This record gives sequence, structure tokens and C-alpha cells, in this order.
Amino acid sequence: MAEQRSGIGAGAALLAAIPLVLLIGLVAWLFSDGAQGLFATDLPPVEKIDVMRHVLAPDLIHLDIVNSGPDPTTVAQVMVRGAFWFHEVTPAREMQPLQTARVTIPFPWNEGEPVEVVLLTSTGLTFDHEIEVATVTPGITAASLSRFALLGLFVGVIPVALGLTWFPFLRRLGTRGLGFLIHLTVGLLAFLVVDAMFEGFEAAHELPSIYHPQALLILGFAGAWAMLTGLQLRGSGGGGGTTNGVRMAWLIALGIGIHNLGEGLAIGSAYVLGELTLGALLVAGFALHNATEGIAIVSPILSQPGNQLSRLIGLGALAGGPTILGCWIGAFTYSQFWALLFLGIGSGAIVQVVTSILGSRPLRSSLSPLNLAGMLTGYLVMYATGLLVGAA
Repeated sequence: MAEQRSGIGAGAALLAAIPLVLLIGLVAWLFSDGAQGLFATDLPPVEKIDVMRHVLAPDLIHLDIVNSGPDPTTVAQVMVRGAFWFHEVTPAREMQPLQTARVTIPFPWNEGEPVEVVLLTSTGLTFDHEIEVATVTPGITAASLSRFALLGLFVGVIPVALGLTWFPFLRRLGTRGLGFLIHLTVGLLAFLVVDAMFEGFEAAHELPSIYHPQALLILGFAGAWAMLTGLQLRGSGGGGGTTNGVRMAWLIALGIGIHNLGEGLAIGSAYVLGELTLGALLVAGFALHNATEGIAIVSPILSQPGNQLSRLIGLGALAGGPTILGCWIGAFTYSQFWALLFLGIGSGAIVQVVTSILGSRPLRSSLSPLNLAGMLTGYLVMYATGLLVGAA
């Protein structure tokens, strides 16, 4: 009996392409005038405009807006502090769904005072945007870059580096002490995941629903988890073997670095929006918060022989350096979309690290009273250092 030939021939490829072409044609028709004419009604259009970001220059207000409704909309008028005001809309007043535009308003605003802007559409609907504290949006200059880089340095790099200096002391712990420390690391990371995901679901309410923010958060979470899991399996030969301590330390530093990128975004945007008190509290809170993350990074390499100085420098840079990048993004080009996505990515990366740590150890060992106490202690330590952030 002859063996059945494997592979896909031209006929099979054609059979596979036919339903795909028909499906594409159906979708194209649904978005064409044919479908709109079929389901047309006399109801007014559903309009929704969201302000994604405001930029203030001397005597000038810029609003970056998006049409987050299902129907086209037209920006007809702008009111500032209750009065109609001259303005320009680029590239066009009429906006299709998901299309963005910039509204430029020459207005002599005063430093530190609130400004309320109202956008009116051609159908008479109004959409408000309040600038709570008017202050000049920093431009990309050497001075502003260095200023926000210093913020990221003090918040992310230096605290993580200080946490890494516990390495010589922690290396002298015995087997039981090392097990306690590793499970304390799990508690530290578990708090970061819970904190980031709840923050993400809160931030999802600020992003227009047309972007499906909750799905975006889960996409970042699942994508990061899947990517890091694939890299881990590939590094262990695809058999799911135990990840060595050095690789685990780099994965922990990567997950914390992505998380710290989100912290930098929050700090940079707070200062740009004029919320100086919030920004200061975030700086103090995150600095204390990040010092404990050094313990999580060094715990997998405590038993590694030799001088670890160069490796510790690299791990600290990977974990703390993204805070500087986050401060720059938050200050100059803050985007709710990317902030939410990075929260999901950071959470997914840390969950993958936690599962790798627990999966490499016997379940009986992880459930011992000492190690369970370690996990609880790690969570409580992060909760305590996060109180300053919560108070903001």
C-alpha cells in the first residue's frame, strides 16, 4: 500500500484560499456603503471625542484628540472658560472613527491656574476637558532630558543598586536561610503583579473604550508570559528543565525593569500635568519600593561562585534603567495606550518569573512553614513600602 504523500499542493492551497477570500469580501462589504445603506436609520450619529493629551506653550493650548465613537464627527466650535474662542484643527475638522487630530487654541492662560476647554461638534454635543494646573509642557532639550533622567536615576537606578549591596550579607546565609530568601522574593514579585494589574484596570477606565483597554492589558500580560516562557524552554533545551540561577536573575531583572518603566511613566506625566505634590510623593514612594527589589534580583545567584560585581552592575542597569526611559516618555510623549500595554507586559513577565521560581523547587519545600513565612514577609514588605505611593 503506497504511503500517502504529505504536504500541501496547489489544489489544497486553492481550497484553503476560497473561504478566506469570501470572508474578506464579506467584511469589506459590511464596512462599505452597501451595509450602511441596509442598516441605515433616522437616529442621530453616536459621537464621542476624547482628549488624549494636552500640551501648553506660552499663550497657546494644544489638545490631541481622538474620535472614539462609531460614527464620523466634526469639531465645529471651541469654548475656553465659557467663551467661544478662535482655534485651528489639523489635519481636518471632520474625523472618522479612531482618527486623531490636534486642536490649537491661542489663549493667554496663567501659570498655576485651571483652564476648562469645551469642544462642540456640528450636532451640538459638547465634550469637556479640564487642565487642573496650567504649566508649560517641557520640550525636549538637554536641560529637560537631564532633569527627568536624574528623576529616573534617583527613583529606579540608585534604589535598586542599594538593594543589590545586600549581596555579600545574603551570600552568607545557610540552606534554610536561602530558601526563606527565595520565597521572600516570590512574595515581593507577587505584590508587584497585584499592584500592576489593579493599576492597569484603573487606567483602563481612562482610555477610550474603542481601544478595548481591558483586552489590551490582557494582551500585554499574555504576550509577555508566552514570550518569556518560550525563551526559557528554548534555553533549557525545550524540555522544561530547571532554569539556572544566572538566567533566573536576568529574567527577574527584566520583569522588574518593565515594571519600573511604568513607574517612570507615572512620574514623568505627573510633573508635566503640574501635579508636583503627586510627583514628589511618587518619587519618594517608588524609591523606597525599588530598594527591596534588589533582594529579588540577587537571590538566584547567591550560590554562584566567583566575583559577581560586573553581573550585578548589568542586572541593576536592566532593572533600574528603564525608569529613566519611562520618565522621558511620560514627560514628552505620554500615551495612555502604551502605559496600559506596558503594565500588562510587566505583570506577565513577573508572573512567568514567579512560576519559574516555584516550578524549580519541590512543592513540599515551598509549602514548609519557613518558606510560606518568607512569601508572606516579602508581600508585607512591599505593601509597607508601597504605602507612600498609595497615599499619593
